[in-house]
Amino acid sequence: MIKKSFVILLGLLMAGVIAKGQQGVVTGQGLEYNVIPTAVPFMMIAPDARSAGMGDIGVATSPDVYSMHWNPAKYAFIEDDLSVGLAYSPWLRKLVPDMNIAYLAISKRMSDKSTIAGSLKYFSLGEINFRGNDNEDLGTYSPNEFAVDLCYSRKLGDYLSAAVAGRFIYSHLTQGVTNYSRAAWSVAADVSVYYQRPVYFSSIDGDFSWGVAITNMGSKMSYTNANSRTDFVPTNLRLGPSLKLNIDEYNSIALSVDINKLLVPTPPIYKVDSTGHIVMDGDKYVIEKGMDPNVSMIQGMFQSFYDAPGGFSEELKEFTWSIGAEYWYNKVFAVRAGYFHESQMKGNRKYLTFGAGLRYNVLAIDVSYLVPVNNKANSGTNPLEGTLRFNLAFNINKWEKNTKLEKVD
Repeated sequence: MIKKSFVILLGLLMAGVIAKGQQGVVTGQGLEYNVIPTAVPFMMIAPDARSAGMGDIGVATSPDVYSMHWNPAKYAFIEDDLSVGLAYSPWLRKLVPDMNIAYLAISKRMSDKSTIAGSLKYFSLGEINFRGNDNEDLGTYSPNEFAVDLCYSRKLGDYLSAAVAGRFIYSHLTQGVTNYSRAAWSVAADVSVYYQRPVYFSSIDGDFSWGVAITNMGSKMSYTNANSRTDFVPTNLRLGPSLKLNIDEYNSIALSVDINKLLVPTPPIYKVDSTGHIVMDGDKYVIEKGMDPNVSMIQGMFQSFYDAPGGFSEELKEFTWSIGAEYWYNKVFAVRAGYFHESQMKGNRKYLTFGAGLRYNVLAIDVSYLVPVNNKANSGTNPLEGTLRFNLAFNINKWEKNTKLEKVD
């Protein structure tokens, strides 16, 4: 039988969370670290190099084929009629040599006002040797998770758009090694809005935009046949503005901010007795501070704004924020930089990101690099250190037009 702690550790590795304490349970004497756990944390990992190069920003940046993860409403303003994108990232290579994330996205403009899009996100945990309680060899398997999305985005006016998206999430961590475990799945939805309009500053023009997206509103997931324990999917609120300035005919720069909050209940502090054991009331733990996290998805979304055992100050720490910049030269070459910040109490991810992009005819290439800046990174033990992401985007309609022109010539 595989211990539950192994599955929990696996989830933490997927999220890349760097926490130095317990998860807000069984302490009872104070609250220094209280990370919010969810199932399938890979859903929160930035899939594309462009956004990753700006500090994991994307709710209000200019639309591209990878907008599904950040804000599906942006697709209504995408310039390309038909685009395909493929992204890849080796993940946590400081810990595991063969873990990776692959992402495939496609968007198609249906009319001047509407666009449909879809994506596939696949997370491979590489090969893992499972061992039982007596250290017996249970075999080597390849745990994996994936999510399939489909969205419809529509303009509601000259400057505003909205979108709805549906998602199927599948997670197979234990590969059926034990009798009590099984693959978990969920069905989720996104709703989002996006606003974009031209702005003018003296001799400089540009675009101002903002976006709001609530993603992964879905059913809880269970990894056991008895369904005795269910876990929230990472329902998330993302919002922020972006300002792009066209400095001259050849140079432009965009500045963006993203703010995120998990809409998932915060783990409470449970009451403990003199021996350090959690106090029980029947079959339930007695809560000393905070609120019961065993609620429905809808109640959990609302409760997430006021249930932190540390009060309002802890609620504020549950917001992560990012700032990023993108510079373009002649709409061909881009340089990017950004910073991501998460409270030490909620995971302690703090890192700088850098990236570059190249647009040539029908092809777009992007790459990004991550540099942690917290204490663990300085000691050289941060598992996020050196994270690379790559992506390609292909404008099919432009390629078809170029091919026809070549035949005519």
